[in-house]
Amino acid sequence: MRKGTTGGDRDSAGAVSEDRSDKSGDPDGDAGNGRAASQDGPKNATADSGTTTPADKTGGNGESETGEGGTTPAGKPEADKPKAGKPKAGKSEAGGSGADKSGPGAADKSEGGPGAAGKSAADKNETDKSEGGPGAAGKSAAGKSEADKDGAGKSEVGEDGAAADTVDKDKAGRWWRRWPGRRGSKADQAGSGGDKDPADDAEKDPWASFGPAPEPVPTWYGRTGRRIGRFLIHEWTLAALGSLALAVLMTWPTLRYARHTLPQDYWDPSLQAWQMAWSGHILLTDPSQLWHANAFFPERWSFAFSDTLLGYAPAGMIGIGPEAALVRYNIMFVLAHALATFGAYVLARQLGAGRVGSAVAGASYAYAPWLLAQAGHLHVISNGGIPLALAMLARGHGWSLRHGYRPERRHEGWVYTGWLVATWQLSLGFGIGLPFAYFLAGAVLVSVVVWYAKRIFRRVKRPFGQRLFAADVIGGLIFAGAGVLLAMPYFTVTHLHPQAERSIGDISVFSPPVSGFVTAPAESRIWGGLHEGARSLLPWHPEMTLLPGFVLYALAAGGLFFSIWKVRHRLLLLAGVLVTMTLSMGTEFFGGRFTYTPLFEYLPGWSGIRTPGRLMLWATLLLGLLAAGAVAAFAERVREISAERIPSWPSPWLRLATLVPLLLVIAEGTNTTPHPVVPRQPAAMRTVDGPLLVLPSGQNHDQPVMLWSTTRFQQIVNGGSGFTPRQLNDVRRVTMTFPDQVSVDYLRTLGVRNVLVLRNQIAGTPWEVSINAPVDALGITREEIGSVVVFRL
Repeated sequence: MRKGTTGGDRDSAGAVSEDRSDKSGDPDGDAGNGRAASQDGPKNATADSGTTTPADKTGGNGESETGEGGTTPAGKPEADKPKAGKPKAGKSEAGGSGADKSGPGAADKSEGGPGAAGKSAADKNETDKSEGGPGAAGKSAAGKSEADKDGAGKSEVGEDGAAADTVDKDKAGRWWRRWPGRRGSKADQAGSGGDKDPADDAEKDPWASFGPAPEPVPTWYGRTGRRIGRFLIHEWTLAALGSLALAVLMTWPTLRYARHTLPQDYWDPSLQAWQMAWSGHILLTDPSQLWHANAFFPERWSFAFSDTLLGYAPAGMIGIGPEAALVRYNIMFVLAHALATFGAYVLARQLGAGRVGSAVAGASYAYAPWLLAQAGHLHVISNGGIPLALAMLARGHGWSLRHGYRPERRHEGWVYTGWLVATWQLSLGFGIGLPFAYFLAGAVLVSVVVWYAKRIFRRVKRPFGQRLFAADVIGGLIFAGAGVLLAMPYFTVTHLHPQAERSIGDISVFSPPVSGFVTAPAESRIWGGLHEGARSLLPWHPEMTLLPGFVLYALAAGGLFFSIWKVRHRLLLLAGVLVTMTLSMGTEFFGGRFTYTPLFEYLPGWSGIRTPGRLMLWATLLLGLLAAGAVAAFAERVREISAERIPSWPSPWLRLATLVPLLLVIAEGTNTTPHPVVPRQPAAMRTVDGPLLVLPSGQNHDQPVMLWSTTRFQQIVNGGSGFTPRQLNDVRRVTMTFPDQVSVDYLRTLGVRNVLVLRNQIAGTPWEVSINAPVDALGITREEIGSVVVFRL
């Protein structure tokens, strides 16, 4: 018999529905919480109608009790109820609470979907049972389940027990549960008192097969492959590989005959190849003798007679002999160019430039035409640590030129790494490292002043952090401590050899005129031949041809008017360019009275810098940043134009246009650097013990002799460096008549045991005649080993 409702009942039901609709529409209310809704619902219904109908109870699955029209199912006839066992989407998984888990169907009902109207709590519970859902072993509409009490899986629904009859019929119709070998649901196991299997806590949702397939769990080698793949396609990896490939191409054929040739010439490069070999050898055998090298015997502290390239000592630990030293030098020569390109690229990217603009900055910094004249000075070419350290320090402090200070991007790890890279750069030599050290000191001082000025006058309080402050203090102390330790031997050398200290007159000899900034060296493939006349007017053109590139000049000039940098930043970069170019002129700019001379006289160590023109390195870096701003602005404009296209990607011509500045910079950096063959090591250098002297002796003769000594590192009187000790000058003067009694006695007083005379190098020298003179009366013996005559004292 159908049970009708009176008008009062309908009114009360409508009130309940309206009240619940308000709750379901409030995001902060209880509509999203099934437990809260199930508690408030019966209270409202009781207050309005005085009775609680099955429609006022929920199945405990978090579903809303209102339909689309805001009416409750309280007056729905029993005949309209859905049959038990009918599949319903949106039920929560078996074994869970409806308040915690709900499917798509629950969301539809809470929003007034089709499944919301006409469902009584009894229907929900019966259907849950037929599906093994929450009603099978969970809670009833009132939040209480008899299954929790006796494990029978029965639900207390209504007063007439209709739900219990429906459940019995449903169980009787579940023929598939009695299939041989099939486990029952959790409710069946609870009713039969059997043990619960965790794997069968919940039956599979029949609708799950229509969902997306689960992602496969990657194996360890799969995860490793993905990490390697992500590393290989990372921007920094691609930038490093691109820099290396460009370095090999731009320095070719350096690696073609790496065992026999050296770039530019074999004088200074031979010295630097010996330096790397000596530092690696002595650190493995006797580190306490690092500064007392085997050359310049019997001088002490001879390793500090010039920049040491000490940072390359780990490379010097690999291989022995001249050929290994040549291969090592040529590899480091290529890697130095790659690091310079990569470092400037990373710095420009950190400051806010785009990829193409940063590539322009990297290429212009590493392959500026004026650097081609420095190809024989590895300590000048090895400058990549400067921009790389600055980039790391800026990244660690969360600062960029384009975006300013961003505290959320601070990372003390980058700060530590930046200071360590700066320390490594300083260890390569003070010729480039000393201006870098003063720049860092000035940057720290300016940053502190600006920080506290904004904090005091503008009341700007920005976080810095104790860990970042500690990283700066520790890193700065490491950098300063390493600098002091490296400088002490040089101060000792200037004390022992006063002639090693340069005067302002020496600086004027190497100070370039203003015309040097538009003159290219002879090694420039593009401008070398065209600027031959301009070079002839320069007193010492290898150190006075300072052209950074006409393309770079043009791009930097454009960057003053069209750039991603702010106007004040462009002006600061321009000021830096003008200041560094002025300092590069040394005493040529009004005698240097207000520019270079004060630095020379008052800054410790500045007097050790022989050639002011090498400060052009800083002007080149700043010009590259100005150019990067212009190219990055052009690339952004290309993207804006492309966004208006259909389809919205750049045309091939637009893509090519963004690469034109980079290609022009690279083309202007091409070179015709010679790669002469290094004289082969005489066999006597591999067998004769030291201390020994090789004749003829001179600055250019002695540097290959130092390279030959890398097989045994026996003590040799020969040596070539930034200055010549007085004793070595005396040896060269006295031995011009060797072999005679005066020269033999003098060499014996120094402790020299053997003298090697190279027959293939004595043409036109006094030894061309005296080499065959009788020696019996001198108490020495003569022996020929190949093309070398050995005199044993």
